Amino acid sequence: MEAKEQQGFSAVLLTTFTTVFLAELGDKTQIATLLLSAQSGKPFIVFLGAAAALICSSLVGVIVGRWLSKNLPPQQFEYMAGILMIGLGIWIGSQAIQGLLSPIH
Repeated sequence: MEAKEQQGFSAVLLTTFTTVFLAELGDKTQIATLLLSAQSGKPFIVFLGAAAALICSSLVGVIVGRWLSKNLPPQQFEYMAGILMIGLGIWIGSQAIQGLLSPIH
């Protein structure tokens, strides 16, 4: 039983790390962190602040996700997650289209 728990732990940890790492690459937060590090000349302090912020925002996601999983049936939770992902895709797509259509000043 312990080997199965360890395998589950490793799989969840690796999946979570990979998902968050890839999602954060090249996003606005990473660019802002890059600029703050260059501007301040204190990369370690910027790293500590950025890491603490990511931990706190991830904690909110974990707490809300845990609460939702206890209060919603799994099928309804999956349906809501799908709707949220579609909504985010539409919003991000509309932002990209607006960026392409707006004149550069």
